[in-house]
Amino acid sequence: MWLAIAVILILTIVFIKKTVIIVSMREEVIKERLGKYVATLKPGLHIMIPFLDNDTYHREMRERVLEVPSQSCITSDNIQVEVDGLIYIKVIDAYKASYGISNYKNAAVNLGQTTMRSELGKMRLDDTFSERDKLNDKIVKEIDKASVNWGIKVLRYELKNINPSLNVQDTMEKQMEAEREKRSEITFSTAKKEARIKESEGEKIKAINLSEGEKQKRINEADGKAAEITLMAEASAKGIKLVSEAIQKPGGDLAVKTQLVEQYIEEFGKVIDTAKVSVLPGDIANLKGMVSTLLSPLKK
Repeated sequence: MWLAIAVILILTIVFIKKTVIIVSMREEVIKERLGKYVATLKPGLHIMIPFLDNDTYHREMRERVLEVPSQSCITSDNIQVEVDGLIYIKVIDAYKASYGISNYKNAAVNLGQTTMRSELGKMRLDDTFSERDKLNDKIVKEIDKASVNWGIKVLRYELKNINPSLNVQDTMEKQMEAEREKRSEITFSTAKKEARIKESEGEKIKAINLSEGEKQKRINEADGKAAEITLMAEASAKGIKLVSEAIQKPGGDLAVKTQLVEQYIEEFGKVIDTAKVSVLPGDIANLKGMVSTLLSPLKK
């Protein structure tokens, strides 16, 4: 009795499992009836005919990442490099992904390797580093052309590593070191050149400042001399004016004449005192006293 109940229970579970299928949001299911395609089941609950209908293929509809194994490639300048990458794909047609190709994942990876090797063969080693984005775009376009009938979409391709051989790496390091030394020498020479330019500009400014200072000094001296001459001329003019005004007063003319006679006699006496040869009578030296005696009433 218990055996019969167990058998009935097992058959019931199998019947339910064969009758009802639940498709999740992340996938689509290919339904076949007697080995023939019937429908593509979308996410949700679906009824199957037991032993006639089968859920043959379950296709993941989310974006997937496939790793492209490392492979050896030759660049256009005959340098061997080891390259690997990642390919991002998404199933957009579950029917084609099921019947268009046996294994779309392996096909995408193999096509990615082939395309990568072909594209790298068209480029120089230096370009593979500087134009990696362009290389990725080219690989995506080439894979997309072939994957139209596979029901998948290649979203992007990313190169992970580009590793030249050890000899090439050593050569590249030496080249980079030489380039750094070259840039260092250029920087040093440029700095030295700028220093010389700055120094010459400083000398030029110094010479200009000295010239301006000398020019200003001469201008100041000339202004000082001009001011001195002006003051002396004004003083002389003032003195002459005072003398002229004094002469215009009563007795002024006589005072002037008396002053002139005194100056003459004084200067004449100096000449007589300093002369080594006398050509005049010695009594002429008393001329000053005589004239002073004669003019004393006039001064009064």
